[in-house]
Amino acid sequence: MTDVVRASGAVIWRGEEHDPEVAVVHRPRYDDWSFPKGKLKTGEHVIAGALREVTEETGLEVVLGRALPPVHYLLRDGRLKRVDYWTARVVEAGVPTAADEVDQTVWLPLDEARRRLTYEWDAGLLRALTAVPLRTTPLILVRHGQAGSRQDWKGDDDRRPLDAVGVRQAETIAAVLRGYRPGVLVSSPSKRCVQTLKPYAAAAGLPIRKEKLLSETHYDPRDTLRLVRKLADEPVAVSSHGKVLPGLLAALNDHGADTHLPKGAFAVLHHNDGALVSLERYDT
Repeated sequence: MTDVVRASGAVIWRGEEHDPEVAVVHRPRYDDWSFPKGKLKTGEHVIAGALREVTEETGLEVVLGRALPPVHYLLRDGRLKRVDYWTARVVEAGVPTAADEVDQTVWLPLDEARRRLTYEWDAGLLRALTAVPLRTTPLILVRHGQAGSRQDWKGDDDRRPLDAVGVRQAETIAAVLRGYRPGVLVSSPSKRCVQTLKPYAAAAGLPIRKEKLLSETHYDPRDTLRLVRKLADEPVAVSSHGKVLPGLLAALNDHGADTHLPKGAFAVLHHNDGALVSLERYDT
């Protein structure tokens, strides 16, 4: 069975971390209670899809935390459906636009939410929600987007720009970073690295700080690691190269995760009180 239907959503929480409330939505078409979620649009990144669905169904703007275990189940037509979820914290309330799909959003304590939810797999998400700390700080390591061939470029390699695919990857990264809301952007001085963060920087009204220690020519394992660790006290996105990021990821993670990032891919390292809670890798 290869035709997998992809969807994404979030378990949104508010209040105290030790005793949170979660948002549960009612869908009149199915007369069920679940977490906000929905099918991805063609070509939509799974994280961008989760943000869109949350806003459409609840009117809430959220900041994402760590990923939760994906849910799989069979549809009536026999196809497999996969739904990816993230923890999410409310930062702004608005008006939902999918009123025909969701007619109620209620905030419930965890025990009451568990009783209200229609599907057992949603109850499983609640167990995963509280398995580790809810409040985390993201460090996002981004490998620059595609930038043509190094061999075909005749000028200074630091001036080599993104190609058409790389530009599209940068736009996707901008949509994804909106979910983590990094307030600090740091990049290798190389043009392709700066360009990869530029769409998000423009949308968020943020400067991009250039650091030579993130470049291919000035990378130093100890000094670059020290720099990035200092940055990680607040939500930050770092754009660098395929020759730099694997070493950084290997030094920063103790979860045994693969350290390779294709061009345009990124890793999100969630920290709580200085300790690594989870590491996620995504392509664009």
